[in-house]
Amino acid sequence: MAEEKSPKTHGVGVFLELRKRPQSGLLIVGKDVARSPADVVVKAGESSLLVRTPRGDTSLTLPAGVSFVPGSCIHTPGGEHGVKELHFRLRINVGRRCSDGEAPDSVMETLRVKETYCFCCQGCTTRLLEDRVFKRVLPLPNGNWNAIVDDWCCHPDPFANKKLLPRVEDCLLGDTFILLARDSSCDQTLTEEECPVGAVDGKDTKKPCRRLTLISCSSCSSVLGEAIAPETLKLYITQVVVEPAVGDREPEASLNRSTFLERTVATRLLELSNSLSSFHFSVQTPDGKAFLLVWLLNTDSIIASVPDERVGDERSVSPPALHSPSLRASRALKLLYISCSDASTQQREIAASWEVNAIGHPVVLPLKVCEELLLVMDYSNSTLPASMRCMRSYEVAYLRL
Repeated sequence: MAEEKSPKTHGVGVFLELRKRPQSGLLIVGKDVARSPADVVVKAGESSLLVRTPRGDTSLTLPAGVSFVPGSCIHTPGGEHGVKELHFRLRINVGRRCSDGEAPDSVMETLRVKETYCFCCQGCTTRLLEDRVFKRVLPLPNGNWNAIVDDWCCHPDPFANKKLLPRVEDCLLGDTFILLARDSSCDQTLTEEECPVGAVDGKDTKKPCRRLTLISCSSCSSVLGEAIAPETLKLYITQVVVEPAVGDREPEASLNRSTFLERTVATRLLELSNSLSSFHFSVQTPDGKAFLLVWLLNTDSIIASVPDERVGDERSVSPPALHSPSLRASRALKLLYISCSDASTQQREIAASWEVNAIGHPVVLPLKVCEELLLVMDYSNSTLPASMRCMRSYEVAYLRL
């Protein structure tokens, strides 16, 4: 079922997933690369895992502190996919050098008071806000705090119809956005446009149509966030790059858009999971409509994937693009997901269960970003071995950190 949704799947030659906590791993070799278990030899290299097949040697570089236990690779049944895939289980050693600290911090974790920052458009690197210094950097209440305010107060909601807005030198941090006070420089770098949100649909003709004032980059017209009040900007962390202001230094070379989005969302989901002890997330548009249901399965995965045409070919060592052939194993989040806009009957039942039981911490992103994120996940899913693309009624993807 999940495989039919992928517009195109990619032949996997060698796929490796290591788990740091159980110190074990799964190696999958396509039968276009090796016909039988006897054709596959796995050895420990210097900071690498060497997979020898009739095609030649494929060396997968491992993170510092991770090493293969020689002689531990054992062939295991591949189930219904055994016709096209060879499965092997193996053991690894994880030293002290391989720590959880290797995951980068999101902008939410790096902003500090009395430091000078520059806010740049992620799409074109134009400087949007320069030399911003904050006296206060404060987290906003949990994304669904309004829903549980009755549990805090014994009298009518004192926060009803009130917005939490930043003062002039404040920086308020939401789950996926930053609230800042607008200044005069914004007139040259930002544009505003009103846009309807939650348009009337055929099922509910009485549903009101709310309007948002969208904030865009004046240079490339990328939507960056919203103006939630006349003097307040709401900038999404998927749309801007925040860096310390150091002279006239240009923003770091812009990452491929998909790679930036992937890493930003993965890092933020990991932080939210750790702080909230939650593994279920509902990716929503600003009107509160669920777009993606995400179940964070593993946070300690280390993966590498090489398509069959690249097995035994190590000529290219340039930095990989999004989910491109990777000879370097890297840390990633393994997750299950359902697209609410293109769900099967079983998936719609799961989505209804999540909604009724309030499962899934809300993660709000602009509609276009939600669509981009779905493309990233679908592409990741299409690059996996066939045996790993779905789990029950969910689809499987990895987001690299």
